[in-house]
Amino acid sequence: MIGMTDASVSKLPDGRTPRPGKKTRSPAGSVKLSEVATLAGVSEATVSRVLNRKYGVSPNTREQVEEALRQIGYERPRKGEIVLVLVPGLATPFFGEMCNAIEADLSPHGLRAVIGPVLPGSVYERDYVEAFVDTGIAAAIFLSSSNTLQNADDSARELLESRGVPYLCVNGGFAEGDAPVISTDDWRAAELAVDHLYELGHRRIGMCAGPLGNTPADRRVEGFLNSMDARGIEGAEDLVVRYHYSVDGGRYAADALLDLDVTAIVASSDDMALGAIRAITRRGLRVPEDVSVIGYNNSSILEFTDPPLSSVAQPVEHLAQACARTLVTMIQNRPVRTDEMLMEPTFHARQSTAPVRPA
Repeated sequence: MIGMTDASVSKLPDGRTPRPGKKTRSPAGSVKLSEVATLAGVSEATVSRVLNRKYGVSPNTREQVEEALRQIGYERPRKGEIVLVLVPGLATPFFGEMCNAIEADLSPHGLRAVIGPVLPGSVYERDYVEAFVDTGIAAAIFLSSSNTLQNADDSARELLESRGVPYLCVNGGFAEGDAPVISTDDWRAAELAVDHLYELGHRRIGMCAGPLGNTPADRRVEGFLNSMDARGIEGAEDLVVRYHYSVDGGRYAADALLDLDVTAIVASSDDMALGAIRAITRRGLRVPEDVSVIGYNNSSILEFTDPPLSSVAQPVEHLAQACARTLVTMIQNRPVRTDEMLMEPTFHARQSTAPVRPA
């Protein structure tokens, strides 16, 4: 049992015992199980199960107990507790940067990030959650994991909710559940790329998009089409080719777009943009003289590609700070906003874009 005993009772400065419902900030081990049970209208055993995040408590009952804890002012001890970050691997620099930033922002609060590289929506997600949920896990973060996939297996989310473990999502939320969602504004990201190319005179702009049913990819496509439509460019939907987030995916998608005589390509990731450059150069064309290319994520290595790649950057620091701030609030059993919070991306121009070539 965590932090509460029948033998320990908190006292006010004048020696009185606080009445149920009176808000006083109580450290671990300073209030009675019976007090919380009376206030919540449940048994002491139920309070114990909620505190220890055990099965067998309905969502409504769990919320009654959590509300009683909030009224009393009880805070769960946080020092040394774990925040599990579920992420689709660390090969993509963005995910490594995000994990480092999240760890740095959680550390001052006595929380430690443990990284779980998983195939989103796979059994490995639930395996990671099952492995950590009984060890005093404080919270979890779905970092572009199953939360970004339509119709994915969300049993990991269900397990966290059944155990009363708070979690949040980055770059898309689950259809079920009302956890906080913190995302880059992918509609705006696509608009920034289209706006830059339009100002350079490009009108035949194609998009190497991520797979259908992936929330960030779908949003970038929607933003791309809206931006093209707002500028009076017709037929943009025919210039969107979907593939995997990879160099090969970008190469295959770019090959299809080059057959459609595009003069510029917006890619859904930096890897896809590098694949597009490979497809362009294999045809004897040049970047940016013949075809301009823009990536997404703004990896640090882009200064050293040939040519240096223009890219839209996700606000890593702002995303990480918002994640840490929200999680700490949730762990303290305080209310948080559950509508999606959108963070502004930024465009970084380098040498992979240039004015449209003469007809």
